[in-house]
Amino acid sequence: MEVDQQIASVVKPDSIGAVMAYRVRRKIYGKLSEVIDLEALDTILDVGVTADEKAAYSNFFESFYPHKERITALSDQDAVRLEKLFPGLRFVQGDGCALPFGDRQFDLVFSSAVLEHVGSHERQKAFIKEACRVSRKWVFLTTPNRWHIFEFHTYWPFIHWLPKSWHRKLLKWLKMDYLSEESSLNLLGKRDLEHICRDLAVDYKILHVRFLALPSNLLLVIRINNN
Repeated sequence: MEVDQQIASVVKPDSIGAVMAYRVRRKIYGKLSEVIDLEALDTILDVGVTADEKAAYSNFFESFYPHKERITALSDQDAVRLEKLFPGLRFVQGDGCALPFGDRQFDLVFSSAVLEHVGSHERQKAFIKEACRVSRKWVFLTTPNRWHIFEFHTYWPFIHWLPKSWHRKLLKWLKMDYLSEESSLNLLGKRDLEHICRDLAVDYKILHVRFLALPSNLLLVIRINNN
């Protein structure tokens, strides 16, 4: 996604922001390991990997998970070089809202900090629906919490609490044209996730990790019903 380059212009690989991002993602992986027995999984799809290799928080699942050969990584970017960076991994280029896989093909569908970048509410719903379609056991998706005091793509506090149309106009005024577009950044809160999950009638729970004592990232866990 082009958004990776937009974020990289704000968060340098050796910056305090990058260190904070790495720590938050380490917490997310810890929560994932608590909820799901990763050793019991044979096939994992990571939707939305990035071609960016510079930051320690990029593709953190691939970095932390020891069984690279079990991972299929998908992106709309050309990230085929991840196959060399993580030997055993298989890369596929495609759209997370129209996954190029059959039904119930993976034990786990994982995706971190991608849902807020796919566009409208309907596309976000399609993204989650597709993840559920190709999973036979678990879906684990993360997204920044809109109601944290900081917005982690721009590092501006509070302005993302404004009505979305106002927030986008302000981002454009701040010369963040790309992030001002709904197709590039559409933040979610817990209620937004609950609304989508109720519409999809899935078995879900929403966890979180904290930053500055407040929920900073929402973790959507969906258990697939195979009946």
